[in-house]
Amino acid sequence: MIALYTMIFDEEYIMKRVLVTGGAGFIAHHTISEILRRTDWEIVSLDRLDYSGNLNRLHDVLSDLTDAQRKRFRVVYHDLKAELNPMITADIGRIDYVIHMAAGSHVDRSIDHPMEFVMDNVVGTCNLLNYARQLDSLERLIYFSTDEVFGPAPEGVKYKEYDRYNCTNPYSASKAGGEELAVAFENSYDMPIYITHTMNVFGERQHPEKFIPMCIRNIRDGKSVTVHSNSEKTKAGSRHYIHANDVADATLTLIQSDFQRNDDGTGIRSQKFNIVGAEELDNLEVAKIIAEAQGKELKYEMVDFHSSRPGHDLRYAMCGERMKDQLNWEPKPVRERLAEVTNWTLENTRWLDI
Repeated sequence: MIALYTMIFDEEYIMKRVLVTGGAGFIAHHTISEILRRTDWEIVSLDRLDYSGNLNRLHDVLSDLTDAQRKRFRVVYHDLKAELNPMITADIGRIDYVIHMAAGSHVDRSIDHPMEFVMDNVVGTCNLLNYARQLDSLERLIYFSTDEVFGPAPEGVKYKEYDRYNCTNPYSASKAGGEELAVAFENSYDMPIYITHTMNVFGERQHPEKFIPMCIRNIRDGKSVTVHSNSEKTKAGSRHYIHANDVADATLTLIQSDFQRNDDGTGIRSQKFNIVGAEELDNLEVAKIIAEAQGKELKYEMVDFHSSRPGHDLRYAMCGERMKDQLNWEPKPVRERLAEVTNWTLENTRWLDI
């Protein structure tokens, strides 16, 4: 009797299936790990494996999981600049949730190759949305955007989700373009889409060209850290840094929430959420925290960001109150996270040399 009941229960239960685009990327591989650890869902990673994607990231996180957890994950290779053909969609199979993280995200590269970013972040997003609108099983699609769509934030200003955009480089403009496509698809095809803005994510296995891994390496080697500042070189640029695991946690919160779309006659139906770190830190302070974690002296040089980094902004800032007030979500303290990532990276130095 017990065996019969179990069989009937198993037949009625349908495991959720998630499509994560750009799964070998930095934020995405943390998200995949969190989902496999905390749910019984199956995950399909759609990836083309370019300069920002690294299968070793997935190998690392999967090696820490059980055999049963690993069996719920697989990779499908595809470049979203091309439409998803029937062979690819059949390989992906039924999907309940889509987390669209695949994107070109290197600001300097976007300045040198703007059309490449339009193809990846606008055309690629359109192809993904066009595929997703045909999914009968789709319960939610999350489009990952960026804080940079808002542009530079004056002192005292924290941008809210529906504030006006002010893109200052091809990367942010391409992400805003993808975002507008997501809004248009939601309105045109009644798709259940959420849009997130994340900012300055850090964590284990980040590309060594990024500021925090660069700080860890230079301080370890006794080299000077370049800190971008105002033209007077008196004030360092600042960000609300956030760990990738916090972003993954926020993503799960959004997927599992029963938050309803805005349909109150204002014309705004899409739901947007800022995923923001717990504390604003300037880059000099970040470097000091990393140096302290290593027990080493910090050598640094303040450099005018306008002349050294065209297309970049000195300060980015967003308001994260909506996630807190409406979904009861908050990130963990950033200073402890920075020390943890510093120690982990020094124990796994191959990630500083890729």
